[in-house]
Amino acid sequence: MKKFLWFILPIIFLLILWEMISHSGFVSITLFPPPSKVFASLWEMIISKTIFLDLRDSLWRLILGLFLGSAFGVIIGLFTGRNKIFENIFLPIIQIFRPLPPVAIIPLVIIWFGIDDGAKIFSIAFAVFFPVWLNTHIGVGRIAQEFLWSAKLLTASSIKIFHKIVFPSAIPFIIAGIRTGIAVAFVMVFVSELSGASGGLGYRISISSLTYRIDEMIAALIVLGALGALTDQLFVFATNKIFPWIKFSIK
Repeated sequence: MKKFLWFILPIIFLLILWEMISHSGFVSITLFPPPSKVFASLWEMIISKTIFLDLRDSLWRLILGLFLGSAFGVIIGLFTGRNKIFENIFLPIIQIFRPLPPVAIIPLVIIWFGIDDGAKIFSIAFAVFFPVWLNTHIGVGRIAQEFLWSAKLLTASSIKIFHKIVFPSAIPFIIAGIRTGIAVAFVMVFVSELSGASGGLGYRISISSLTYRIDEMIAALIVLGALGALTDQLFVFATNKIFPWIKFSIK
């Protein structure tokens, strides 16, 4: 209960301050609508079901992009971290693309894939891949050699070493990479929907800005932020249940 109060009280204080500033006359109420107006717009979007349709579109793109980016990141990271041949092949290619801002590839991806969901999913997967790959690669590389030597002395097969030592040791790093990937995925789903989309939270924010509906824009931003925070906490909860020995320092 005490923890909940410490969480909710600053939010209530911020909302009261926001409402007071909006009605103070120092700022335009059109440009800086009060929370009462923002939540009224959010309620309208709930009644009309537009927010649920936008959520469906954004979540579909986000989940698929996150899954593909994470899957490729983990698989390639396990190989490059464990095998020097794979590292020599993939590392130069990855290091060329890794510094690129994921947002910068969106125009090129639209040319390649058009404005359908494929372009957005690819952009999200591309952005998610790098933090997941890097964490997996580092995690596998940090395994103490003594464990591997001991396993070999006990005549353990390569598959058994991977299954019993390599993968379990890399799990905390993989989880950390995926958690970072979730945050990146939310950024990319928003940016990719700003242009060439017919639905989604990013699309809703873009349309609201064009029609000068600042209240609706802020409402969509609140939903996007709340969804991101909820997803992160669900991921932490699931991780702590499945892998109880992993404890995040930030919850």
